[in-house]
Amino acid sequence: MQTSPMNYDIAIIGAGISGAGVAQAAAAAGYKVLLLEQTAIACATSRSSSKLIHGGLRYLESAQFSLVRESLHERALLLKLAPELVKLAPLHIPVYQDSQRSPLMITAGLSLYRLLSGFDASTRFSRLTKSQWPELDGIRTDHLKTVFRYQEAQTDDRALTAAVVQSATQLGAELAMPATFIGAETAPDYCDLRYRLNGREQQARVAMLVNCAGPWASDLNRLITPTPTLPEVELIQGAHLLLPPVLQHHYYLESPSDGRAVFALPWQGKLLLGTTETPHTGDPNEAHCHPHEAHYLLNVLKHYFPELHVLPSSADSFAGLRVLPSASGNAFGRSRESIMELGPNQHNRVLTLMGGKLTTYRATAEQALRRMMPQLPERKPQADTRTLTLTPAN
Repeated sequence: MQTSPMNYDIAIIGAGISGAGVAQAAAAAGYKVLLLEQTAIACATSRSSSKLIHGGLRYLESAQFSLVRESLHERALLLKLAPELVKLAPLHIPVYQDSQRSPLMITAGLSLYRLLSGFDASTRFSRLTKSQWPELDGIRTDHLKTVFRYQEAQTDDRALTAAVVQSATQLGAELAMPATFIGAETAPDYCDLRYRLNGREQQARVAMLVNCAGPWASDLNRLITPTPTLPEVELIQGAHLLLPPVLQHHYYLESPSDGRAVFALPWQGKLLLGTTETPHTGDPNEAHCHPHEAHYLLNVLKHYFPELHVLPSSADSFAGLRVLPSASGNAFGRSRESIMELGPNQHNRVLTLMGGKLTTYRATAEQALRRMMPQLPERKPQADTRTLTLTPAN
């Protein structure tokens, strides 16, 4: 077995967007970083999002004002730092006589959105005139009261994650892939971890271990001694359909059955329709779009665009798992803040990072780094993630 005594400051498990973000932030701060990924960059949750870099308009309903403010700030930053990967697109919100959210409520929400952004130009919104309604892909106009237009940003989530990993490695972080985490033992001053790379078992001693394994974080946690205590969480599945390109415009739709937000977005020559919120138990590897989820999403589309003829057989699908705090009731209004746990208490050498949003990965990573700094040696920063340009990975 090859042994490397204390040759990394931070080891991160999982190269999804959270792990990529922590690796970039830590390398920019001058730390020696090891990023372990078992399969491929952004191979699970981070490739299964709605492909949006968004402020979280719907989170205003559950009073998550700080999250919306942070999301809007990070969206504006990514539009500047990653112009090839993050681009604005106009979204349309149709409001009907029987919609749960009235025109007044939508106006208030979009106005608050603007306020929380600091009146950023990208948060301007308007109402379409009736003469413009026929341009909207044959949207149902009976009892249609108004249509709002505002902007969000789209991205290729996998490509964005790969760009962040590329930035981290350019700053000196080491990527070990495919690498399987075997286990770790923590002590007061360090953490010893074992992993398998290229068929050989490796060992490294690090100051901090960061668990960014997403839906697998709890399973991985059990391989650490002493086992850190984690909060109770649930896995919530978000399924999407990829349909033929039957719509030309982007839509933010209210599900007529339960009032949830559903996006219908042109994306890479397809129509991306999603998402759902279905509790998932069992193996995270078995996440997939269930027939009832496909039926739910197609019913939303048919409700607003009754003239469309989309066969279920024409749809591809994918599903990802969100990690949310355990709570009673549905997941729609539950907090989307990251779950960040430092422990075990007697050693504080393991930080577990779960949940969060694609949009706020950078801010979350900086927060995680601040939590770890008391346990890390002093290093000289070499860059600031607020100014690091992101380009598509080679």
